Amino acid sequence: MRYFEDYQEGRIERFGAYEVKREDVIDFATKFDPQPFHLDDAAAAANPIFGRLAASGWHSCAMVMRMLIDHWTQNGYFSLGGTGVDELRWLKPVYPGDILSIEAEILSKSIPKSRSDIGFVNFRLTVFNQHDDIVMAMKVTNIQQRQPA
Repeated sequence: MRYFEDYQEGRIERFGAYEVKREDVIDFATKFDPQPFHLDDAAAAANPIFGRLAASGWHSCAMVMRMLIDHWTQNGYFSLGGTGVDELRWLKPVYPGDILSIEAEILSKSIPKSRSDIGFVNFRLTVFNQHDDIVMAMKVTNIQQRQPA
């Protein structure tokens, strides 16, 4: 297990290779974001922003969460949760067939005055497609266990 103390400010990791599948885009949109440009080829083609079927931004967030959990648990990092997401930006559409990856930069760390057994780790997450275009960016704060004394 890795602890709060194992995170180093300024460290940058790049990981993930998540393929966006058409059926997943439609399934997610049907359940959670049923806008026409997420569900229907003709409606998406008529949309001047997307031009073709595009994933919901919320689906993009879910795919990022999956890559984070897969990578971090594989490397011994187990989050106790998070305090929120800031500055979430969907910068380019995500399309079926795209391959997403993440760059995670540790911006800062802090220990709350009320709890000395945990720490907060602040990240900037930048999400790329297979062309290295930035499709999404956000800042997140994870809660991590501190190393036992």
